[in-house]
Amino acid sequence: MPVGTPAAVRRQISSGTPDPVYLLLGEDDVETSALAAEFAELVEEGLRAFNVERIHAGDLSTGDKLAQTVESIVAAVRTLPMMAPRRVVTVLQADTLLVPKRESEAATRALDQLEALIERSDPQTTLVFVATSVDKRRSIFKQLQKQATIVECGSPEDVAAAERWVRTKVADLGIEIEPAGARALAVLAGFPDRPSRDGKTGRLSRLRGEVDRLLLYALGQKRITANDVRELAGPAVLRDDWAMANAIESGRAGAALRELALMFDGGAPAEKILGQLGWLVRSKFPATAPADVQPAVDALFRTDLDLKQSAGDPRVLLERLVVELCAGKRTAGPQ
Repeated sequence: MPVGTPAAVRRQISSGTPDPVYLLLGEDDVETSALAAEFAELVEEGLRAFNVERIHAGDLSTGDKLAQTVESIVAAVRTLPMMAPRRVVTVLQADTLLVPKRESEAATRALDQLEALIERSDPQTTLVFVATSVDKRRSIFKQLQKQATIVECGSPEDVAAAERWVRTKVADLGIEIEPAGARALAVLAGFPDRPSRDGKTGRLSRLRGEVDRLLLYALGQKRITANDVRELAGPAVLRDDWAMANAIESGRAGAALRELALMFDGGAPAEKILGQLGWLVRSKFPATAPADVQPAVDALFRTDLDLKQSAGDPRVLLERLVVELCAGKRTAGPQ
């Protein structure tokens, strides 16, 4: 079955037309748990106690524990709905269920039983697995690929993905946000222009917090503007990203340092700022200051090394670099 999105799944829930089996997959525990909880809306509130069941897979350290959990899932799925057209069974912490820690005859039999359940799902029950990660080489994942709707709930990796996350999050509440405002929030939360090489993002909690603050600030509004973001977060998030580079190019050290401070206050990571300075040296210096290219490159490499080795406060290291690029008094070695 095709890979779904959280927004598409919410539309299915709202229309009462869910697929039989789902796998909610991703490291964003808050988002996956929140989406999993929304499946309860498929059942009338007064009947949820009888027709909505949550099973915690937890630490399945033995084949017998795995078998017991699978038996509980099968029994829950095969139970007929009570005074309702549908049941919902949610399996939380399904990682150890889908990727068991130990191989044994009991574990193998249990997984075979689980695969059979996924293959012949009950039309009156919606089965939802919630996991951080799975082993895509395993037979059970291949069965899920065939029979289940897999929903990726991963964290955004860059500004563009974070902007989409914001717009989707707000749209799910029936609210529209201007693209410039969504992008400003992504920048404020510190997302880079491109995915990090080490695969780390670590900014989703901050982004979620900024969105929650914005929604509280704009309570009752159906459309959130870039000006709303400016009023909440300050003008730094909507500033010209290239103002610092322009100030350096014209030799205005004071203005460049003020723009650098705004970038840090706006949540821009040091790596992003250094990348912008590198672009400036490579693209502009050969034409405007050819004699300064080599010293500038040396200063960039030195600062990059200092940042990677945590040889000083990133803000101080970049302030020193900005002053050197503005004044033309650059040094090749450490100071």
